[in-house]
Amino acid sequence: MTTTPNRPWRGVLVATALPLTDELDVDYDKFAEHCAWLVDNGCDGVVPNGSLGEYQVLTPEERSKVVETAVAAIGGARVMPGVAAYGSAESRRWAEQARDAGCASVMLLPPNAYRADERSVLAHYAEVAKAGLPIVAYNNPIDTKVDLVPELLAKLHGEGYIHAVKEFSGDVRRAYQLAELAPELDLLIGADDVLLELALAGAKGWVAGYPNALPAASVELYRAAIAGDLATAKKLYEQLHPLLRWDSKVEFVQAIKLSMDIVGRYGGPVRPPRVPLLPEQEAVVRAATERAVAAGLA
Repeated sequence: MTTTPNRPWRGVLVATALPLTDELDVDYDKFAEHCAWLVDNGCDGVVPNGSLGEYQVLTPEERSKVVETAVAAIGGARVMPGVAAYGSAESRRWAEQARDAGCASVMLLPPNAYRADERSVLAHYAEVAKAGLPIVAYNNPIDTKVDLVPELLAKLHGEGYIHAVKEFSGDVRRAYQLAELAPELDLLIGADDVLLELALAGAKGWVAGYPNALPAASVELYRAAIAGDLATAKKLYEQLHPLLRWDSKVEFVQAIKLSMDIVGRYGGPVRPPRVPLLPEQEAVVRAATERAVAAGLA
């Protein structure tokens, strides 16, 4: 395990997919088993209530119980819930809920109800930081339309509001600028399909999607990459990349859940407004997953 008590976001933390029944109810027993299975297969922790966990379509009661279920399954030090919400007060309440449930850190998007300016972003993180848990910022300018550029991240870190960033912009060049501006801010790989590039640039962790289906091979890839074992890492990266790139597509939840089903886990359905993959999309994901299974990666 590569997480450390004062930096529990280090290592491979899986943004967990959430198992739903055919009636689209949350299956908490399956979710608890999934969290434990991920840790048993080498992952360092989980990130429930992220986009992959369909947090936007959960009731407050479901969202709370998801966090409590994960903590009961693997311990709070290994659980870093997403606490995104439209309002800063609501995000702070979710951070307090995570704190009270025993979690050691939280992940927070910038304001995402509108295109926030820098002052709003700073005020948002300042408010949620009042909950007292370390915050990992989540930079996803594709979905939020708010870009946490290196200069802004350095400012957030300098104020003590954030300790790390899940970087999902896809721009690997930022890693080097961020290291210059805020050397103590931990960079976490935020998109599966730039894993090798960001690992080589000094990333300290990976908030990961595809380990939901292929944890052991994904962890092996990450460990090889951060160790500089390019012979191992590049081969695995090439084998897994046809799947990893789905993490950056609109249909990432459906794709990862389908891969889970194919490898013998339970992926299951998604809640509206998400809809099932198109037949041609399903065929691509299925073929890539079956190739990974045939290569012994499942």
